[in-house]
Amino acid sequence: MPIPSNGAANGTSSPRPKILIPEKVSPDGLALLQSSFEVDEKRGLSAEELQGIIADYDGLIIRSETKVTASLLDAAKKLKVVARAGVGIDNVDVEAATKNGVIVVNSPVGNINAAAEHTIALMMAVARNIGDACASLKAGKWERSRLTGIEVKGKTLAIIGVGKVGLTVARAAKGLGMNCIAYDPYANQKLAAAASVKLLPGLASILTEADFLTIHTPLIASTKGMIGAAELATMKPSARILNVARGGMIDETALLAALEAGSIAGAGIDVFTSEPPPSGADSSAARLIAHPKVVATPHLGASTVEAQENVSIDVCEQVRAILTGELPRSAVNAPIILPEEYRTLKPFVELVERMGALYMQHFARTAHSTGTTAAGSTGPAFSTDFELAYEGALAGLNTTKPLFAALVKGLLKPITDSEGLNVNMVNAELVARDRGIAVNEQRRRQGGDAEGYSSSVVLRARTGASGTAGAGAGAGGQDEHVIAGFVSNNTPYISKLSRFSTSFVPEGALLICRNFDSPGKIGIVGQRLGKAGVNISSMTVAPVDKEIGQDEGKDGKNEALMILKIDREVEDEVIKNLISEEGVLEASVVVL
Repeated sequence: MPIPSNGAANGTSSPRPKILIPEKVSPDGLALLQSSFEVDEKRGLSAEELQGIIADYDGLIIRSETKVTASLLDAAKKLKVVARAGVGIDNVDVEAATKNGVIVVNSPVGNINAAAEHTIALMMAVARNIGDACASLKAGKWERSRLTGIEVKGKTLAIIGVGKVGLTVARAAKGLGMNCIAYDPYANQKLAAAASVKLLPGLASILTEADFLTIHTPLIASTKGMIGAAELATMKPSARILNVARGGMIDETALLAALEAGSIAGAGIDVFTSEPPPSGADSSAARLIAHPKVVATPHLGASTVEAQENVSIDVCEQVRAILTGELPRSAVNAPIILPEEYRTLKPFVELVERMGALYMQHFARTAHSTGTTAAGSTGPAFSTDFELAYEGALAGLNTTKPLFAALVKGLLKPITDSEGLNVNMVNAELVARDRGIAVNEQRRRQGGDAEGYSSSVVLRARTGASGTAGAGAGAGGQDEHVIAGFVSNNTPYISKLSRFSTSFVPEGALLICRNFDSPGKIGIVGQRLGKAGVNISSMTVAPVDKEIGQDEGKDGKNEALMILKIDREVEDEVIKNLISEEGVLEASVVVL
């Protein structure tokens, strides 16, 4: 769902959102942000210094060096987005970000070609002993016979992970005349076949066939240490290993032992378990780097001018989108929503959030407010059991997660505002679970509460308080409250408040009065509000829904709602003054 900017709701000016950039970002990327946001470039910050200032920022753009920990995210009270200028997000605690409602984005496509080319470069360097040969020549030696290499044509390249980078490597390898096999339980089989990659059923099956082995997967629990001593022992003594993905997937100690024993012929390593790798005689990484059969580079996979520019621009565009209420392209912890679907969802996000707030302020508030209900009415308890039904075309969308999040945000806004919790589609499910709120989503392609419109939304709140008479309830009370709405010309409308049919825009300060439908009520309410200095800008009368049928109240009189848009919130004393035999039965003020 949209992440709001720092603009004040009442239209008053407020400081521009602030973005912190502790690592290098391209000038073109920065230019995308500087016109709309306050951008601070502060390189070389220690973890303590970063934590000390992060509370001031709405956005954080990083590369691979900055560690975004749970403690940092807990301190970042205003933070809405962490953007990683690159593919990997292993330096970001995504789970903690989700709990804090912080969207994490990366740039999974900006450095694909750079990483693939570096893989091929390392493969050729290892095949032809480029590193050892260069060092030998610079040392004044001429060792042609010792440095005889191999050709890659006709050799088998085994690829672990055939995502975008893995497939790009495969296509380049095919151009060199190599045979490509792969293991990836999540592979797109059609794309793999189009790249002439033969998928094998398990890791063990590609290890035994590999002349070269390359890894292109993220570092997760299932890939950490995936190539250890046991796996290396199954490979050909002539095989060579490449890693331009993430350190930690190859056991560095085991690889060093295999190289020294001659059971592996060589390795091209761009990434390490710890970066920079520790030095010293007891460091396996340092000994790997120094080994003559290893070509090592300092995490250069994405280090091309083009890739750095691409990922910088990509993440800066996504940060700008999020901080201005739009959607990112590559959110790690939020659903990907197609632009055309988002255009449909966006006005309904606003509608559903206001429906949640309307329920809390009109129905639920009577449980703990005084002077806002008729004499003897206790009002319904706060519901934690909701049904949110999407009717018509809206029910056909791939995801309705922004609408779920909008409801939770609307329900909890008075509470979360005071706690500083940012509720959005990233953390809405966690927040709802923690608060004990159950939302049952329903899709109904046919029908719709707002006849004549392609989509509508119906919210049902079950209080389990049968016999109470909350605002909008009949004389006998009810244990379910209904709010229905639709969107027309991108403007949200409420079409039903429990028994009452209506059509009003849920915005600003609204006074909702339940009264007997008899002459003179409007005049009485207007007069009493006028004496209190309250101006009415518009009014809607809501009769009982025809399908429900009119319940008769005292003396056989029918009931109705008056929804008045007023220029400000009113005091409890003014509300109490409205409730009388000649005035209204119940009244509540809603601010949306």
